[in-house]
Amino acid sequence: SDRLGWAAADPHLSIAASSRPARVVNRVANGKLYLVPTPLDFGTAQAQPLAQVLPEQTMQTAASLRHWVAENAKSLRAFLKRVHDTHPLACPLQEMDIQELPRAVHKHGDHGGDFDARPLLAAALTGADLGLVSEAGMPAVADPGSSVVRAAHAMGLEVVPLVGPVSLLLALAASGLNGQHFAFVGYLPQEATARLARLKQVEQLALKTGQTQIWIETPYRNAAVWGAALQALQPQTRLCVAQGLTLSGQRVRTLSVAQWRSQSMDLDGDTPAVYALGA
Repeated sequence: SDRLGWAAADPHLSIAASSRPARVVNRVANGKLYLVPTPLDFGTAQAQPLAQVLPEQTMQTAASLRHWVAENAKSLRAFLKRVHDTHPLACPLQEMDIQELPRAVHKHGDHGGDFDARPLLAAALTGADLGLVSEAGMPAVADPGSSVVRAAHAMGLEVVPLVGPVSLLLALAASGLNGQHFAFVGYLPQEATARLARLKQVEQLALKTGQTQIWIETPYRNAAVWGAALQALQPQTRLCVAQGLTLSGQRVRTLSVAQWRSQSMDLDGDTPAVYALGA
């Protein structure tokens, strides 16, 4: 080679080159952040086989992770026990690194706040993959976790959403309402007067723009929210309720408010529901 030719012509060059120590760079690749969806049966008495709602790859990935950021550590452990029934975990539960989001974050929401989630992802900088999980459904969608995802992007980590149930989209798809233009408005106010005002506000937006309006509620307030909707909304507005999605007794139905008023609707106070309205 040319290099060997130079060495033969100039032995001093050969000695200098060979005496220079080789430079070895051992850079550990960053780990990934996996968004791990969980079944929608959290808090209900209708636990179902995971294989009915989670694909094989999602369960395999969940079983392989040792580091977690969770909305609630107890519910995460319960989920992982179910995963372990068919997919052995990478290590015993007591050896896993599980970090909980602060209560203020998942109680008041963590998007646009001052919470810095980067310390929760420190293990990724040593090459470890992490999982982000909420109590039910997809983390960071109508649930805490956006601060963690935002921190991952800021740190240059790859974010990988896994496949699983997302109640908002399941309800929207089954509602017959506008699936090309929609908005999630979160929870309605708890105070009765403010709740009625908010319902009228989102209804006007839906009727004016054609944008479907979607919200959720804590199960024990289902009856109050349903009664307020029938009281506040106009007769022609179409109203959907989707309860127990993916569970054996799920119900999804859309009627006009006038039609709903002529029927009785007994909403289960123990089962999550998604509501939507539109033209």
